Parts: sequence; structure tokens; C-alpha cells
Amino acid sequence: MHTPLQLQEIIEKAIPLIDYPKHPNNLYEPIRYIMNLGGKRIRPVMVLMASELFNDDVKIALDVALAIETFHNFTLVHDDIMDNAPLRRGAQTVHEKWGNNNAILSGDVMMVESNKHLSKVATPVLKSVLETFNATAQGVCEGQQLDMEFEQRDDVSINEYLEMIRLKTAVLLGGAMKLGAIVGGATEHNANLLYNFGENLGVAFQLQDDILDVYGNPEKFGKQVGGDIIANKKTFLHLQALKLAQSEEASLLVSEDHKPAVKVGMVTNLYNKYEIKELANAEMEKHLALANEALAALEVEDHKKENFRTLVQQILEREH
Repeated sequence: MHTPLQLQEIIEKAIPLIDYPKHPNNLYEPIRYIMNLGGKRIRPVMVLMASELFNDDVKIALDVALAIETFHNFTLVHDDIMDNAPLRRGAQTVHEKWGNNNAILSGDVMMVESNKHLSKVATPVLKSVLETFNATAQGVCEGQQLDMEFEQRDDVSINEYLEMIRLKTAVLLGGAMKLGAIVGGATEHNANLLYNFGENLGVAFQLQDDILDVYGNPEKFGKQVGGDIIANKKTFLHLQALKLAQSEEASLLVSEDHKPAVKVGMVTNLYNKYEIKELANAEMEKHLALANEALAALEVEDHKKENFRTLVQQILEREH
């Protein structure tokens, strides 16, 4: 079996070989640009990992992996427009480079390109692949819509937040796993177990992000610590604090009366007072336990599960 790094290299070599139409250039050049900006390629690697559990020929899942990576980058193009983000992976975003209208249209075509990749899978699994991909893509869009709506609401519950991150982030990891399993020849039972593994891993990953935003080492985490606090973002920690804090304290969570560094310190102290980090860790570990439970039930040789255990361990060991 390949290591995740070897699978990433397979993806990296395949992406520049995708044959996009040449004209009109301003429609397809933004796609080549965003697809070749790099990244960890986690989602397509997960497709290949899942497929290889059931079939030694990893390349039978390559088109599905490219479909997932194309779809993921399509969501990034449109997310960057909605967020008015100037940079993506340290480079200009597509809408900054080509304009909003061009970026919207190129993003739309990326969804078509995803389906073109999917159309190349073997006929016996095509229906199942398309159904799984469509359900996954729809879930991601639903999650993005909920995330936008939450910005305008003051009554978001913790359960609503968990459902939002499940849709926006986790279903794509679960879908990637399930798609790889289907193409690899897995039984429906095993494909569903891998979906559950990926989805719970995705929820845990996002909860870990929420924690690291407050308690992480900025040099190792790669983001500004306290960014969510400054933006009054409704994370798991924020919502738990709103639920537990006294009214005067809770007002601090949405206040704009303090300098950023001061606010981050005050809110962090509030989180510490109510042991919010511990509550978030407990929720994260619950989802990691569910992921491990699905992995344990998977009907393949135990040694083949090692790379999947590593994924779980990497979340637990992300730099604080």
C-alpha cells in the first residue's frame, strides 16, 4: 500500500495533466491557476486511501480523486468571493486576479469538470458514485448557507453549530472516503463505515481548529491566534461561553469596545473560567471515538488501517 505522501505525489502529478479546453482562455485559465496553487490535497488522498483498501490498483480511483479536488477548489473560489478574501494559499484569489464575474463563471465550470471526471468511472458503480457525490456536494452548499445565516443570528445553538460544521466541512471528508471505497469495490456496509469515519474525523478536525484558534501556537498553527474572537465568530467555544457565562460576561463575547489584543485576553480568561477548552476537547474526542469505532468495524485486514489511525493521531497531535 502507498503512504499518504506517495498518494499526494500521485495527485500532484495528475493535476497538471488535466486537459482543460483552451478557449475561452479567461474561463479556463483561472481553473488551471487555482488547481495548481498546491495545498495538502487531503480530500483526494482520502479517496485513494479508501480505494486502495479494496483494490491494489490505486489509479482506478484517480478520476474520482480529481473530481473531489476540483469540487473542493470550486467551493474555495466561491467562498473567497463571498468573504472578499484577497489571498488563497499565499497567492491572489481568483476573483482578485480576474474579477468577480469571471471567478463565478470559472467556478461554475469547475463543477462541470468534476462531473466530467466522475463520468469516467466504471459503469457498474457510476450510479452509486454520482449519487454519493451529489449528496456530498449538496451538503457542502447547505453548510455554507447555514454558516452565512449564523452571522446574522444571535440564537445559534451548539447543536446547530455542530450540524453546520458537519455539512460544511465533514461531509466532504466522509464523501471522499465513501467514493473511494465504492470505486475500489467495497461492500455497501464498508463504504458506509468509511463515510462515518471521514465525517466524524471532519467534525473533530473543525473542533480542533476552534480550540487552536484560541490556544494554538501561531507559528505552528499557521493562523492568527484569537482571530475568531476578534471577529465574534460563532465557534463551539463562543457558543459554550454564551451558554454558561453571566450576562455581563457574555456581552464581552460580542463587544467591539476593546482593542483586539485586549479582547482576546479577556475572552480567553472567560473561557478558562468556565473550562470551555475542556468542553470542546471532550466533544472533539467524542467524534474521534466515533471515527475509531467505524474504523474498528471495517472489514479489512488490520494492517491496512494503519494510515487511517495516523490521520486520527495527527488531529490529536496538532501543534498547540
